[in-house]
Amino acid sequence: MWFNKSVFYQIYTLNFCDAPSFNDGIVEEHRILRVLAFSDYLKKLGIKAVYFNPIFSSDHHGYDTRDYRRLDERLGHNEDFKKVVDDLHKKGIKVVLDGVFNHVGRGFFAFEDVRSNRENSRYRDWFHIDFNGNSDYNDGFWYEGWEGHYELVKLNLENPEVQDYLKESVKFWIEYFDIDGIRLDVAYSLPRWFMAMLSDFARSFKPDFFMVGEVLGDNAGYMFDEGHLDAITDYPGYKGMWSSFNSLNMFEIAHTLKRNMFDMYRGKSLLTFLDNHDVDRIASKLSDKKKLPLLFALQLTLPGIPCIYYGSEWGTEGKKIPGMSDDSLRPAFTKPEPNELTEYIEQLIHLRNEHPALNSGQFKELLLTNKQYVFEREAEGERIIVALNIDDAPFVAHFNANSGTGEDLLTNEKHDFGAGSELAPLSIAIWKTE
Repeated sequence: MWFNKSVFYQIYTLNFCDAPSFNDGIVEEHRILRVLAFSDYLKKLGIKAVYFNPIFSSDHHGYDTRDYRRLDERLGHNEDFKKVVDDLHKKGIKVVLDGVFNHVGRGFFAFEDVRSNRENSRYRDWFHIDFNGNSDYNDGFWYEGWEGHYELVKLNLENPEVQDYLKESVKFWIEYFDIDGIRLDVAYSLPRWFMAMLSDFARSFKPDFFMVGEVLGDNAGYMFDEGHLDAITDYPGYKGMWSSFNSLNMFEIAHTLKRNMFDMYRGKSLLTFLDNHDVDRIASKLSDKKKLPLLFALQLTLPGIPCIYYGSEWGTEGKKIPGMSDDSLRPAFTKPEPNELTEYIEQLIHLRNEHPALNSGQFKELLLTNKQYVFEREAEGERIIVALNIDDAPFVAHFNANSGTGEDLLTNEKHDFGAGSELAPLSIAIWKTE
């Protein structure tokens, strides 16, 4: 499938487009069209899919939906986003949307009707409501919010009317916008049968439709079989990558990889990332910024579906501050700001796109120390050896290459494996064996 051979790019849409914090319901600017200024850049970078955080009408941050079938008024009109999708498709880039189906905002039309008509509302069973209680907002009735957040009103997914409404919304996204996939927000909170129902429904329109679930922990193999998902987010791998670099302990990421690939998710796909809209930017998380290019190189040569968070490919910083807005993680940009780091990542992405061994090859560990990691990827008769050295000193690596020579795909230099392989300080080599 296309998604298993793609590098994704994540955009936190509202902040990226510099939208106001709160939605007054009036379309004054067509901010979503700012994405058009990035499409040529994304194509050049080698990106094959863009994942947009919530784009539909919402109260504040996008995850508090008002209307699933209307582009957020702060971004423009539906036709504007259709232009964006059409432009990306013309450049060979797929489009994946955030599907927020566990909960809605207080401004959601059905919940507003309940607030107005209480027990007499035809939508009272769309939510989990007790009319004998009260809410934190003094509505005169209690309702279930997501994990205690009462600005996020939990939907009653058991209700057939709610199911039909959400399915018709997804149908609209596919038929009108021509989207190619959905990322299920808080998939760990969704019923398995609901994920399977929605996945099967979407694939009835597009057989290769991509469904990925947000998972914060591990042991979520049921999402593939019972939820019919194609992939889940790899938070253990995310932690393993930056933590291994910060602690100079490559055993951590190696252990996580083995656990993912051979114990929990054998033969399954994981969406890998170095940062996203909910965690510190990797340039701020990494204790030694000199290693930032190497960390991207590791992500882009390991198994999985890599996803790059917008702006991190040119080193944007940002830290999550407890109790504060996450806006520092989600800046606005009017144009790409590429630099040397971006050029290096572009080279890595194109290597991954061009070589089956890197984008879908089998994985085999060849050498592991605290500061060095050597592994092999193999597919379609192609063997590539990746050798990482995160030490400030050179290292001579001895491993079974099953080949006499190779070519470094980053430098085009020939390499002889015969007497050991010297790895320069803070370096990565990507050798295609001969």
